[in-house]
Amino acid sequence: MTSETIRNPQTDHLLTPDNAAFIIIDYQPVQVSSIRSMPRDELVFNIVSAAKAALNYNLPIIHSTVNVQTGRNKPPIQQLQDVLGHLPTYDRTSINSWEDAGFKDAVKALGRRKLIMTALWTEACLTFPALDAMQEGYEVYVPVDAVGGTSVAAHEAALRRVEQAGAKLISRVQMYCELQRDWAREATVPGFMGVFESFDGFNPEKAAQAA
Repeated sequence: MTSETIRNPQTDHLLTPDNAAFIIIDYQPVQVSSIRSMPRDELVFNIVSAAKAALNYNLPIIHSTVNVQTGRNKPPIQQLQDVLGHLPTYDRTSINSWEDAGFKDAVKALGRRKLIMTALWTEACLTFPALDAMQEGYEVYVPVDAVGGTSVAAHEAALRRVEQAGAKLISRVQMYCELQRDWAREATVPGFMGVFESFDGFNPEKAAQAA
């Protein structure tokens, strides 16, 4: 029952709290209300949980919005502001956040090559920066159950496109487990359990206690 020596967290080929960054783009009321690829309340639950996990593992977070300063769009949904409101947002007018100098400079300043990227919609605000980031040598990981599109077909076609270009498709729970990796890393276990609860109410800790 002895774990291996912890691999170098900067060079590990898997996601670690030391080699990854969390990117969140355009979870604003209009975008959320237009999602048709999954139930909207489930999507909100999943992205909020993913954001809480990013905080639990102390990942650097880049949060981008579109058209707030122009008055054409509203700030992020309140559920995310409750979690990420202490962090700055990078507002832009471009559909492709990678074409915004402030956003791209902020990502590059992190010095991390693994980007866990979430955005609405999958077919535009996720696909475009994901393709551009990979073109510049970044690894992109997409939690597929925390992103959404304007239809099931649009969402799935976008995921195929980014996967064909080299993106890694993951789930939010896979993200949590990959960052945690070992239960001996006790400092982050309580936070792991706090975000692992599923939309349908399943919680592994409660299930274990009831067994």
